[in-house]
Amino acid sequence: MNRDSVDWHGPMPAVTTPFTLTGAIDEPAFAANIDRLLADGATGIVAGGCTGEFWALSFDERVRLTAVAREAMAGRGTLIVCSGAITAQETIALTHAIARAGADGVLVLPPYFVRLTDEEIVAHFETVGRSATVPVMLYNIPGNAGNVLTPALVARLAEIDTVVAVKESSGDWNAFYGTLLAAASSIRVFCGPSSLFGVPAVLAGADGTIDCFPNVWSPGGLDLYFAASRGDLATAWALQAIGQRLTELFTTRGRTLYPATKAAMDLLDLPGGGTPRAPLQALSAKQKDAIAAGLRDIGLMDRARRTVAAG
Repeated sequence: MNRDSVDWHGPMPAVTTPFTLTGAIDEPAFAANIDRLLADGATGIVAGGCTGEFWALSFDERVRLTAVAREAMAGRGTLIVCSGAITAQETIALTHAIARAGADGVLVLPPYFVRLTDEEIVAHFETVGRSATVPVMLYNIPGNAGNVLTPALVARLAEIDTVVAVKESSGDWNAFYGTLLAAASSIRVFCGPSSLFGVPAVLAGADGTIDCFPNVWSPGGLDLYFAASRGDLATAWALQAIGQRLTELFTTRGRTLYPATKAAMDLLDLPGGGTPRAPLQALSAKQKDAIAAGLRDIGLMDRARRTVAAG
């Protein structure tokens, strides 16, 4: 396999995993969010990743999430689900189960918590890759995983037969661009923090974007990719400015990305929000008020009210 073995491209939002008041996965809300994003132009969905709080889901819940997503997509676009785990054995078991449940591919980050050498990371991915029955997308998110997939390391991992893509989510432009230069001829390269630099990433040759912000900002977070890819730079840069403002709003003054995303979805009356699963905690009332003020200042609250009124 290589980049030509799949047609993964465009904006594929990383979706949240909503929970009911009893703590179970809220399957109708999860499906409704996917349906909305696909209707707005998403070319695929990435489920059960960092935005989807995979670390707080059981093995069976991750498999069930895949099945619900597959049904909700109804053949529209690509479904990629995170099967990453600390050990290769658990990653392989999850990969097989997720594939059987209907995923088109799996997202695999390096083992987390324990610090690894490059050779240990390569050995992990080789073991997983040999057993994978669906294509693999590498996931570089060192801020969460601890271990880094450098451009040189991604180029080595691209030689594994089942590896066809990488989600570069370091948040470092030099790392993203270095990965693009090192591996784009072999595998597809997706920009993770498209809210920060998605426009230059697409202009440089990124195959697509995978970001959490379309959960609260759609179709704008999707149009950022489309505007840049068709050369409508005035629109693209205006959208990029909104993405950067949202990033600052969600990640400063004691607010963190995933609880802030869910809080904003609730404020905008969008499906898929609610309370994150522990150890994450919902934002305080004061923090939610700040999110609401920020969304209002950006113009998203007014847009949401117009949409509800039109409906």
